[in-house]
Amino acid sequence: MSHSHSHSRLPVEVEVFTVSVVRLIEVAPPVVPDEHVLERDRLWAETAGANPALFDGPVVACADLRVHEAGEVVVSWARVTYRHFALRWVVGARAWGSVFVSVAQPTTRGGVVVDRMSSSTAAAGRWQFSGGSAEQPAVGVVLEEAHLRAHAARELAEEVGVVVDPSALRLWVLTRGEHGNIGVFYLAPPLPFAEITARFEATVASERAAGREPEFAEISTVDSPTELAELPGRRVDYLGPLVDRLSSE
Repeated sequence: MSHSHSHSRLPVEVEVFTVSVVRLIEVAPPVVPDEHVLERDRLWAETAGANPALFDGPVVACADLRVHEAGEVVVSWARVTYRHFALRWVVGARAWGSVFVSVAQPTTRGGVVVDRMSSSTAAAGRWQFSGGSAEQPAVGVVLEEAHLRAHAARELAEEVGVVVDPSALRLWVLTRGEHGNIGVFYLAPPLPFAEITARFEATVASERAAGREPEFAEISTVDSPTELAELPGRRVDYLGPLVDRLSSE
């Protein structure tokens, strides 16, 4: 979500953590004072009115992140809806970070696939990896890393057309970026870029045939931060550090 207050802020350096195990602990949702709720709802209505792509659905927020030895990461999370994050623009209020899953898709010739959001999305023209906000499990169901892994595989299939068994995804890194947003990243098995392109084009055609705009307008590959910098338009905050990390692994 965007708001004029964001333009006065300096970019936040993204932290990248090597991770081997992710443990998820559910906690109570944040308590928000009434005056902050009123301003939050006003800002949400204003922003959603200007951007029909925004949807106040159930998502996962990060209450706390603890990184232990040997790559164990513990994420304390709570059930919220998207409007919770409008608290970022309420003076004196505190919003928890969002949690999202994402997949880096390498190619057999080297480099990694990057995807550009379509004009119909809330982040039109932005380059990123496939992924999305972590989904809540049913009430009373424990959120496990396997849930995130399956979600990541589903995003890759829906957005790029690459179908992979969740067990073939390798838990790779965890990031903490702007607003304390937490990203859980997986590495997919390498594929020829021609095959990825064919699957992506078929996915785009299928979406348009169904009367929907695809999530991504185009894909490309980059194998270094230099190549990434040459792409036109903006990119999500984690992309530079992770492309750099992949190119040095």
